[in-house]
Amino acid sequence: MSEAEHGRITIRAIADEAGVSVPTVSRVINGRSDVAPETRRRVEELLNERGYQRRRSTRTPSRARLVDLVFNELDSPWAVEIIRGVEDAAHAAGVGTVVSAVHRRRASTEQWLDNLRTRASDGVILVVSQLASPILEQLRHLGVPMVVLDPSGGPTMDAPAIGATNWAGGLAATEHLISLGHRRIGFIHGPKQVLCSRARFDGYRAALEAADIEFDPALVYDGDFYHQSGFDAANALMRLDRPPTAIFASSDQMAFGAYEAIRQAGRRIPEHVSIVGFDDLPESRWTSPPLTTVRQPLAEMGALAARTVLEMAAGNEIDSPRLELATELVVRESTAALA
Repeated sequence: MSEAEHGRITIRAIADEAGVSVPTVSRVINGRSDVAPETRRRVEELLNERGYQRRRSTRTPSRARLVDLVFNELDSPWAVEIIRGVEDAAHAAGVGTVVSAVHRRRASTEQWLDNLRTRASDGVILVVSQLASPILEQLRHLGVPMVVLDPSGGPTMDAPAIGATNWAGGLAATEHLISLGHRRIGFIHGPKQVLCSRARFDGYRAALEAADIEFDPALVYDGDFYHQSGFDAANALMRLDRPPTAIFASSDQMAFGAYEAIRQAGRRIPEHVSIVGFDDLPESRWTSPPLTTVRQPLAEMGALAARTVLEMAAGNEIDSPRLELATELVVRESTAALA
């Protein structure tokens, strides 16, 4: 049971009456030092007046400071980049990082919530496409600051969000191929329920429209950001009567899968097919040929998410509910002018 569920009055009610945030009240209850004296006095008075029953705790006041970083899955290379960014920023602030994967299963999520209650985390960074409303409500009752980091894109969770300029990245990737003379450009879509997938696709469509190139739905195939779907989509594209001369895969992993499909079709990159990815994962520079891709600043996004959630934990207001870091086209050897 969370602290907010003890007694006849909740932390949220105290916060509303005191004119402060829920995390601020939680820090007063837990005896944290990072609260202004006047704010602490006002909150303490309200807690006493309203008869709030504090939970007895066996933890020592000098508990370790921790930030929780939560993924749906940990089987993606971009997860490693995010972890690196979060840990760098957290370490600089003297804070530890707890990494969890909830595997989109309710039982896993409930277990993580139980663990979160036990360790009294300073904040939570969610790298998940969605969480059930009851889970979000439990997080809010715990009074733990929460930031959503959405390289995979997700619906708003009523929390500050850190993202990237996916539409601009999709536009830049397609404009690059158009500038090389390509007009028949295939597109490998990410999961359609994911916001960043739709933004990258919209950028692709916008670039075609700006260049007066008619959109051809036969050149668009669905994927899931992983290698196999990129292979399957590129394999289908290569079997068309008029295959594309270029492909924009909306993730690097799908681009890597497309490389193999193009090789098996007896074609070469970039002589026969140019290809652009999205992410700029470390291995993109080591493929053969090195992959032209849109750099998504994953480590920087993780670091910013960590700094943001720690600012919230300190009781500071966040200026913007959503921050987007710029993407950048990185041109390598997988793209060339149309022969």
